Amino acid sequence: MSDDVLSVIPTDPHWQPSKAAADRAAAIVADLAPGTPGGVDVEIDVTWHDTLTVVDCGQNLERIGCPHCGASIDTEWWAALLEANCEDGFATLAVEVPCCGVESTLDALDYDWPCGFARFEIAIWNPDRIWFTDEELAALGAVLGHPVRQIRAHI
Repeated sequence: MSDDVLSVIPTDPHWQPSKAAADRAAAIVADLAPGTPGGVDVEIDVTWHDTLTVVDCGQNLERIGCPHCGASIDTEWWAALLEANCEDGFATLAVEVPCCGVESTLDALDYDWPCGFARFEIAIWNPDRIWFTDEELAALGAVLGHPVRQIRAHI
């Protein structure tokens, strides 16, 4: 069985909210994605990561583009980075892109579907919706005290 996960993360990968703010945001998320009667149960995980952690889109990833030269970046390169950092997280997002050799950061790459990095995440497993609206994201950001973005994964 496959799962869909809709994650909300801060726009700054290093930022983390207080526990009280996270609890308020999780309550709003529960109202926005309650699931459907008789459907798959919605599970909401609120996680503080000790290190920078990838929040990727799973099987939704179609392409990674270089923000400097516009070339496609091989997903095998990306997969190797994820595997090398899956247990301990990322100490830094700095990277030399393989296409043109320019120094960049992993969060600056052009992901199609969106991917991100975070030390805080609210993950909604099997929500009965595709995306949050801009207004809903703004409300979640206001409650958390920092702007947020969303990542949708199919795993």
